[in-house]
Amino acid sequence: MRAIRSGLLAAALLGALTACGDLDAREDGAAGAASRFEASLRATDTVRSCAALAPGTRDELEQTAELPCARALPEAGLPPAEKVRTVDVYGRQARVVTDRDTLFLSAFPGGWKITAAGCTARPEKPYQCLIKGG
Repeated sequence: MRAIRSGLLAAALLGALTACGDLDAREDGAAGAASRFEASLRATDTVRSCAALAPGTRDELEQTAELPCARALPEAGLPPAEKVRTVDVYGRQARVVTDRDTLFLSAFPGGWKITAAGCTARPEKPYQCLIKGG
């Protein structure tokens, strides 16, 4: 029994020690996903842009616009950005602030996906986003 407890304690400590490195990797992953999304917007590559959206976000966009994502996304008026300024990761969620936009992302088994974009901060209120998941 003592060996099992020691093994569990060692595993917990190892997890705690590697959490910092894991945070860097998650920040890099979220920043990369946001950068690729922004690049696809600038290139008007709606297939790549729509693929970067979380399923609920894509569904909400299509339902609200009553159009397929490839037609609805360009009409959403998202400001295409060029540079990531800051990345904040909290567990499986991230906020990426660019030079022209704020995006929110979630980690999925296949990588980071955009859950909200075109977001503007409002004092004492939640962000106002042009597209978001339902």
